[in-house]
Amino acid sequence: MQIPRLHPDTIEEVKLRADIVDVVSEYVVLRKRGKDFVGLCPFHDEKSPSFTVSQTKQIYYCFGCLAGGNAIKFVMELGKRSFADVVLDLARRYQVPVQTLEPEQRQELQRQLSLREQLYEVLASSAQFYQHALRQSQGQKALQYLQSNRQFKEETIQQFGLGYAPAGWETLYRYLVEDKHYPVQILEKAGLIKPRKEGGGYYDVFRDRLMIPIRDVQGRVIAFGGRTLTDEQPKYLNSPETELFSKGKTLFALDQAKGGISQLDQAVVVEGYFDAIALHAAGINNAVASLGTALSLEQVRLILRYTESKQLVLNFDADKAGTNATERAIGEIAELAYKGEVQLKILNLPDVKDADEYLHSHTPEDYGELLKNAPLWLDWQIQQIIQDRDLKQATDFQQVTQQLVKLLKNIANSDTRNYYVSYCAEILSLGDTRLIPLRVENLLTQIAPAAATYSKPVSAKKVWGTNKLSPLPTPHSPLPTERSLLEHAEALLLRIYLHCPEQRQTIIAELEERDLQFSLSHHRFLWQQILEISSGDGETKNFASPPNLISRLQDQFLEFESEIGLISHLFHVDEKNQKEILRTPQVVQAAIACMDLVMLEKRYRHFLELWQQTDPEAEPERYQSYYQAFYAEKIKLQKIDRQRLFSITELS
Repeated sequence: MQIPRLHPDTIEEVKLRADIVDVVSEYVVLRKRGKDFVGLCPFHDEKSPSFTVSQTKQIYYCFGCLAGGNAIKFVMELGKRSFADVVLDLARRYQVPVQTLEPEQRQELQRQLSLREQLYEVLASSAQFYQHALRQSQGQKALQYLQSNRQFKEETIQQFGLGYAPAGWETLYRYLVEDKHYPVQILEKAGLIKPRKEGGGYYDVFRDRLMIPIRDVQGRVIAFGGRTLTDEQPKYLNSPETELFSKGKTLFALDQAKGGISQLDQAVVVEGYFDAIALHAAGINNAVASLGTALSLEQVRLILRYTESKQLVLNFDADKAGTNATERAIGEIAELAYKGEVQLKILNLPDVKDADEYLHSHTPEDYGELLKNAPLWLDWQIQQIIQDRDLKQATDFQQVTQQLVKLLKNIANSDTRNYYVSYCAEILSLGDTRLIPLRVENLLTQIAPAAATYSKPVSAKKVWGTNKLSPLPTPHSPLPTERSLLEHAEALLLRIYLHCPEQRQTIIAELEERDLQFSLSHHRFLWQQILEISSGDGETKNFASPPNLISRLQDQFLEFESEIGLISHLFHVDEKNQKEILRTPQVVQAAIACMDLVMLEKRYRHFLELWQQTDPEAEPERYQSYYQAFYAEKIKLQKIDRQRLFSITELS
């Protein structure tokens, strides 16, 4: 139907009632910042939030793409919808009476609008019918189930409007159509009855079931969930999708929980109706249920409107199905979680299946303590990966490592990623702290493409402004093959140390004089083993020449099967290695120079970064000190770089 022109009073009333934070939160995860809210702009791709919503001014503005306006314009631009269509939709949502400028069209428009109102009315009548039936003789079985099995008190039963659908095929149908005179079409559109396939007529969707009303955020009944009291399948039956009800966009008990979520700044999501009801009955009033389906992005955004810190705890069933549901839920909102837009935790209850069962034998305080200590979703994911795996077995070790790398690659925040890389390295080291640096190196190597970071360019004013120093020197640009050259240099040095005992004292002296260390973790690990064997033979005449060094190292490395593959080639000398060793003095000099270069490079970049971050007007002395420091490293780099380019390249 073509929408007639809307009266200005209707438009103004919609503007007054439609809160922009409420509207925008349907599409954007907002985080409170001061008086305003911020989030990722839905009108262009961005990684850092530049989209701001002002509740006091009732406007939005993006500092990235310059989009801005009020709630009506936001919905228009995002959905490519007409002005009248958006106003009409918001009018329905906020229950604004609609007036038009063409009186002759008003009746048709009101008829369309009244469909939703009729659905609300017939569903409310149905809820009352079910509640009344619960108190009748035929509902005693359902009432006893609630009181005995679920241990619900009368106030809880009334608070959630629990009821009973009689066993007859047409009981509700007769009551609503014959007694209350509702149109059959309205009952069908509300999901309460279905047409018979043969013989005509209709039958009730819910029969001999305990009935749980599902309400929208405003507390209006929009659907029902029915639990069987027999062996009939399915155990739980929900209303079909209707004009009012969409399972993936609705959360059970949110109308009861939104106040608690705001007050506690945390939302708890459970899997079933009775879990949520039991938590509320125990005074834990920030719990909602996902209607037995995987938690959707729309449902998450609905919850996050009410928590400033965006804290969300998933407490799904502890069985296999519940674990799978948790995995699916994480998959739905992983992008938000990786970015930190959701502070997601996972709670698995010990020794019981769900929250309802847990509260039968524990206090609400016990549950609250578990909530407080619930692990972050990444910790939970990691535990799921290593669960029932024997990391001493090569196959399990490899599979676990691959899954951990896949998880780590998606972490956008570098600090968070570095923390979890270290955490995973500890797990993979199986308690041997000597292996942690190697595990870290291996993990970082595998996630390197995703872990690359870039420095923010320095502004022209920063470089050429008030300071009297020379222009910013061109940063040292490492060759693309620097990693491979360093790998080759360190390997050569270790191979010479192993196979040329006469050079060992020289190598140790050079490393100590220049204060150098092996940069690559597997080489550093081997060097540590060498030093341990050497220190154990301290009584020998020559500290740098322990007897049978190679064989003793090989024996020791039998307990480190995963490391031996990275360094075993150093214990052998082939024709190519033999040629390199014949030029030992040159190779040692080139290898030491290459390692020295890496340390200089680190110092250069460190001082350069400090210089770039220092305000020359506020701290002129420190500014000049950092400049001189990185410039001195620059000069050293240029000298040693010439040595590296000549020696290592030719020797390689």
